Amino acid sequence: MNRISTLGLALLLGYSGHALAKHNSSYDYARVVEVEPITKQIRVSNPRQECWEEQVAHREFRGHRSATPTLLGSVIGGAIGNELGHHKDAKRAGVVVGALLGGSIGRDIGRRVNRPADTYYTSQEVCKTYQDYHDEERIVGYQVFYRYKGETYSTETRQHPGDRIKVKISVTPVYEDHEPASYRY
Repeated sequence: MNRISTLGLALLLGYSGHALAKHNSSYDYARVVEVEPITKQIRVSNPRQECWEEQVAHREFRGHRSATPTLLGSVIGGAIGNELGHHKDAKRAGVVVGALLGGSIGRDIGRRVNRPADTYYTSQEVCKTYQDYHDEERIVGYQVFYRYKGETYSTETRQHPGDRIKVKISVTPVYEDHEPASYRY
């Protein structure tokens, strides 16, 4: 055989040996001898709602709002402004300024006449949510100790395994005196 085919054969035998080694396994059960919970401190939020009664003010208006005081004040202010001016242009300016001032005064008087009646109150429920925090220890997994064929092993699991745990048994040859044929060239 030439050198390339020998190397190819060696690689093929090595790969098939490795593939066979993957299938040289089976499953069995081991006896659980001890289980220790693995814990972690976490911060927990608990919403809490507080409610109370609050007084709310209401106003009730007497009568209705009227534009009469504003209009009457404008007419009176315009008439007074007209009397104060001596020239035609001054009379016009007096009428405008008088009407504006009279209207403003009339509006203020009208507000006092139509002021709100007595204020009354009603109760209304008001609520606010607060967050209360506390630390809590929670189990996040388990440290499991198990015996198989007289030997003790350990592993971590997410759930409590119970009295037994499934184990994978695999067989792999050990070459002490010589190396396997697949490694020779």
